[in-house]
Amino acid sequence: MSGRDPFCQSRRFGRGAALTLVFASVLAAGAATGSFPDPDSKNAESAARPTGSADTAGHHEDVARAAAEAMAAGKSPMEAAERAVSRSGDRWGAVYSQGEYQEFEEALDGQYTGVGLWARRERDGRIEVTKVAAGSPASSAGITKGDRLRSVDGEKVDGRPVTEVVSLLRGDATDAAAGTEVTLGLERGTHTWSRTLRRATLSTDSVTVQKAVGGVTVITVAAFTKGVGDDVQAAVRQAPAGAGIILDLRGNSGGLVTEAVTAASAFLDGGLVATYDVDGAQRALHADPGGDTTRPLVALVDGGTMSAAELLTGALKDRGRAVVVGSRTFGKGSVQMPSRLPDGSVAELTVGHYRTPSGRGVDGTGITPDVEADGAALARARTVLSGLGDTT
Repeated sequence: MSGRDPFCQSRRFGRGAALTLVFASVLAAGAATGSFPDPDSKNAESAARPTGSADTAGHHEDVARAAAEAMAAGKSPMEAAERAVSRSGDRWGAVYSQGEYQEFEEALDGQYTGVGLWARRERDGRIEVTKVAAGSPASSAGITKGDRLRSVDGEKVDGRPVTEVVSLLRGDATDAAAGTEVTLGLERGTHTWSRTLRRATLSTDSVTVQKAVGGVTVITVAAFTKGVGDDVQAAVRQAPAGAGIILDLRGNSGGLVTEAVTAASAFLDGGLVATYDVDGAQRALHADPGGDTTRPLVALVDGGTMSAAELLTGALKDRGRAVVVGSRTFGKGSVQMPSRLPDGSVAELTVGHYRTPSGRGVDGTGITPDVEADGAALARARTVLSGLGDTT
């Protein structure tokens, strides 16, 4: 299930709307769980000089205090925490119930519960199906790309934001389990019908590989879910010898930063990928040695390229490993970390920012491509690739 527009918005919507971003075609930007390695992990190094991040530790304390006071007063700790996050001014802050956060973690593992369809809102407000996952409940029910979605469980969806439509398809925290039913009203041409589907646990299929004319390999990464880094490395190894690669990160709104670093290791022979700070303490992320450093490479980006995808783009650009083609990326370069509240809910707050190998901040500015291309960006990427000495 997905929409195409929500990922360029702030995550601070309130629990329902924020959660829907996770279960769309790609993950919401700045996913916290496992996004950055633990400070004691082998891929994190402390630096002597702090970076001067904001007093985010105080924000964590404020949120925890508000939740504890609400619980003592017999009120909702989660609602109190949401108000505290809103007051903190943290653009990417969010609060999740215990069940929602568990589902969030499952999504980072590359799975989600739903019916397996993607949708977008057209200019006239109608909701159109743009993709149906193979083998999904939607596919088994005969739903196809181009069908119009009219209602979900009797609620009309015309004119609604895509996030709300996704939320209806997904179900709330109590009825979203695999096996639960959802009834869709559909239209194809002049034919209208309804179909009741059972939600299922589905894979996100975050990496797709296509062999283009001339031996060029196009590796599309939709999100950095668990295992994506290894999938990218495998795709590079299997590409024809000497042939160029287009790494398509358009619309990739992030996910697990450790997976982005593993992906970077496919193209770099060790070295710095990014630095980031957590409450003022600076750390570094490094690629593993042994990557393919000679194959021609183009990174394709757009305004939907965010977070971990920007981290990877910045590393390839600053290290001179890839030519970046497309349009300016979104500019989401902040680090979120979770903290558990007294009722089991989770507050996720910004604790710092990351920087590219040259020390450039990304938050609020994004990454400017080396070659601008809005329309026909993939064709432009192929042209640039041929100029890099693609031997095929």
